[in-house]
Amino acid sequence: MAWLRRLYNWTMDKAAHRQAQWWLAFFCFIEASFFPIPPHPLLGLMCLAEPDRALRFGIIATLSSVAGGLLGYAIGWGLYGSIGEWLIATLGYAEVFPAAQCRFAELGPWAVFLGGATPVPFKLMTLTAGFMEMALVPFILASLAGRGLVFVVVGALFKLFGTPIKAFIERYLGLVTTAFAVLVVAGFVAVTQLRGSEDGTTTGEACVEAVPLGESAD
Repeated sequence: MAWLRRLYNWTMDKAAHRQAQWWLAFFCFIEASFFPIPPHPLLGLMCLAEPDRALRFGIIATLSSVAGGLLGYAIGWGLYGSIGEWLIATLGYAEVFPAAQCRFAELGPWAVFLGGATPVPFKLMTLTAGFMEMALVPFILASLAGRGLVFVVVGALFKLFGTPIKAFIERYLGLVTTAFAVLVVAGFVAVTQLRGSEDGTTTGEACVEAVPLGESAD
């Protein structure tokens, strides 16, 4: 979609801004609850530009994303009827939301960790965690672990091997871009797989029976 491409380009432009760190924190915060553009490309550009500060960028991204996750949690917990339901539909998660509830009932904090550490949209996990009234401390710890595994590890790698990594990416830019695109697609595939089950009954249907919309699991 044209508007999404323009939004992406506008976001990436902030990597060269003199207040890039604040923009990184801002995008990581809002992406964890409602913003459609993932912050990973912005973090990558900033790490490429300043490898010596990459670990700092990774920590900023992690803490900001966890803080934004708390906003998503709050929306799911207390504002689902007025904001959350509309937000989930707007983001295109309406069909997989019941399945996400089921995953939370099965996995608990691990669902948040997987959402933070894999291409599964983190905002889907934060909204669902609030809606399911997940205990707050496990939610925060799982968010820190998942987001830290992605952002801090990336920052640490750039910090330790900044010049070789930068040279590799610049030399094999096409390959790196393709790999990132594969990860994005894998995220969407992972979300759609939430619907399926081994017996042929969709997970979403099973979840609706086990955890009806408007109710939370104990």
